[in-house]
Amino acid sequence: MVIRHELPEANWPSAEEAAQALLFQPMQLGPLAIRRRSWVPAMVPWRATEDGFVSAANLDWYGRFARGKPGVLVVEATGIRDIPSGPLLRIGHNRFIPGLAQLVDRVREESSGETKLLIQVLDFLRIRRRPKKADYFSRFMALDKERMAEISDRRPDLANQDEAGLRAALSQLSDAELEEVLSPREFESYSRGYRETINDLDLPEVAELPRTLPKLFADAAERAKQAGFDGIELHYAHAYTMASFLSRLNRRDDGYGGSRAARIRLPLEVYQAVRSRVGKDYCLGCRILGDEVIAGGSRIDDACFYGSELAAAGMDFISVSKGGKFEDAKQPKVGEAVYPYTGPSGLECMPTVRSDELGPFGRNVALATRIRSSIRALGLTTPVVTAGGIGSFELAESILQEEKADLVAAARQSLADPDWFLKAELGCGDQVRRCIYTNYCEGLDQKHKTVSCQLWDRDFAAPGKFLLSADGKRRLTAPEWPNKAED
Repeated sequence: MVIRHELPEANWPSAEEAAQALLFQPMQLGPLAIRRRSWVPAMVPWRATEDGFVSAANLDWYGRFARGKPGVLVVEATGIRDIPSGPLLRIGHNRFIPGLAQLVDRVREESSGETKLLIQVLDFLRIRRRPKKADYFSRFMALDKERMAEISDRRPDLANQDEAGLRAALSQLSDAELEEVLSPREFESYSRGYRETINDLDLPEVAELPRTLPKLFADAAERAKQAGFDGIELHYAHAYTMASFLSRLNRRDDGYGGSRAARIRLPLEVYQAVRSRVGKDYCLGCRILGDEVIAGGSRIDDACFYGSELAAAGMDFISVSKGGKFEDAKQPKVGEAVYPYTGPSGLECMPTVRSDELGPFGRNVALATRIRSSIRALGLTTPVVTAGGIGSFELAESILQEEKADLVAAARQSLADPDWFLKAELGCGDQVRRCIYTNYCEGLDQKHKTVSCQLWDRDFAAPGKFLLSADGKRRLTAPEWPNKAED
């Protein structure tokens, strides 16, 4: 049963109380000293240029978060390959370094040097939009003589036709009939769009991933260090390549799939390649899933093993997320690509106020706690970052006080109010613009529109300059806080 949850009452600390809170105490991420344990995780704002360069809108986006002075700010998932990927940041070539260096400088300036800036780097495999039915059967479906014979055996009424005739006949079948005739992979490509997976060992580029990815990640990390970032977060979570290697659905038979030890092999090799390139005196961590939340996928016991192995290898932090997979995503409309946050795993990744009896607030913290306990059982002190529906000082501080995690990340609450950590620290919590967890922002991301918050538009007529969306109906920067505590 779906329950609509109300935001819990928030009790904010005085400045004196905040000064004693763990949330605002310093700590180490390996070699990196941070001033607070507040963390703004990676969010894709769709503000880069079409060629993947840092834009003025990117600078404004990250500059605005930096003015709230979180302990750590993580730049959006940034592609390590030099391939077209739309208005997403890229780091797959040296030509991207100057723009990324500008971004670093902007964050340092806006935060007065108090916020440490990490960049999240990732790899992703090819995915195509859902095709029109006629296009799939006329252009995209692979159909050799052997496959034609298999289809004819299954449906004798389709036999004795040439290739063109069979393609035309298939295009006239209903989806129910096609599901019986096509292979599961063919039906998925027809009904949801073609998607490469790490199990496609018949594709040379997929078979070679264990050979190519360590260098690609290491090259990207070197560029990040040159650009001036304080550290790197390796993206081993959600629907992307490295998370797929960690999944129980990884069936590779080349030594990189099957058992847990084989599934963690490439993530460890990527870590080792990056570490050897950036050195021991540079902050290097990763984000993993505590639970994939899909049929046959990895669960918390797997995540505890992975977290322990990665910590033992030398990761400077482990950031824990949940879900966000392609496998259970909703069927996309024709002409659109499948989006990995639309199914049950996506809702667990970003829980909303429309939830079950558990509710959305701090829902995923238990995963980080289990992983942290497994790491501590090895005698390691690797910091663990938790996230998911954390939007109040009380909840954040209780997580730290009860040693459920070492740092607290808030994406949607920080989007709603980039100053919220600072307001709480200065005793101005009653001025926090609280996220209402409807996932308005996620809906924009799904449509590849510039991400904003519906709460910003309540101050649409506020004085000062701010960017507007192309239709002029949405603010693209959060309202400024005059910081009454310092008036």
